[in-house]
Amino acid sequence: MAPACLLNRGDMIIFWGSNPAESHPRHFTKYSLMPKGMFVPNGRKDRTCVIVDVRKTKSAKTADIFVQIKPRADFEGLWTLRALAKGVELDPEIVKRDTGVELSVWQDLMARMKACKFGVIFFGMGLTMTRGKHANSEALLALTRDMNAYTRFVAKPNRGHGNVTGADNVVAWRTGYPFGVNHSRGYPRFNPGEYTTSDTLANGEADSGMTIACDPMANFSEPARRHLASIPFIALDTKETPTSRAAAVAFTVATYGIHTGGTVYRMDDVPIPLRPSCESPNPSDFEVLTQIERRVKKIKGITS
Repeated sequence: MAPACLLNRGDMIIFWGSNPAESHPRHFTKYSLMPKGMFVPNGRKDRTCVIVDVRKTKSAKTADIFVQIKPRADFEGLWTLRALAKGVELDPEIVKRDTGVELSVWQDLMARMKACKFGVIFFGMGLTMTRGKHANSEALLALTRDMNAYTRFVAKPNRGHGNVTGADNVVAWRTGYPFGVNHSRGYPRFNPGEYTTSDTLANGEADSGMTIACDPMANFSEPARRHLASIPFIALDTKETPTSRAAAVAFTVATYGIHTGGTVYRMDDVPIPLRPSCESPNPSDFEVLTQIERRVKKIKGITS
């Protein structure tokens, strides 16, 4: 989904498990709520903002509608909306018990979603990293598909730190899948919930590892962190982190986009070429990985 499409057409913006006021400070003003567009000439006045979260975040202050869902009940909330989109009658007591939100609130939200001209759902780690994980994402994407029977709806993740979208793009054009890819059989296999790094570690399947520009010791689940600490792994990062401190071997590398050039991807999949602005005494990730590859080939006797 290009930014121009959102700027010019989006009149209903939903943030689910996302807090852009703190995680993406310019999101409201530059992309989603404030800008004036061709079909929303009054900007914020022409848009309805909905925040669905387990607590009142800073983003909730901006919302026209705030739905405080019960913790770990995102899947149930999404399927409640899917049922309402399909015209299924629901028991108000069960809905209240399972989601923590009155059925009338969900019904009002669904009526607004059907009545809008162009809806956008942004979802964050409050949805993807809680109970259900990939199943929550599947439910939200299925809801987006259902809504296109009534109006135009799209969904987009509000990604975390770093060039996460860039990594997804590279893996996608190399394998056909964006993440959670297993190459153990010599060809790519895709299965979120099993082949993602956090799940592989939490299940105790990995016996070694390498982390590049990430800090799983600060972000992964306790079972995943515990297993990572029990196996030898290499860490590449621009600074000292809990992960680099726990690594068997740690490399301090140059900062990409500042000390080295390359291409990064915005959250809307637009590639942006970057040139280095200054030099670093540290090698780049590419240089370290290339040297490791050469050493491994030498040890294995691989000449190609």
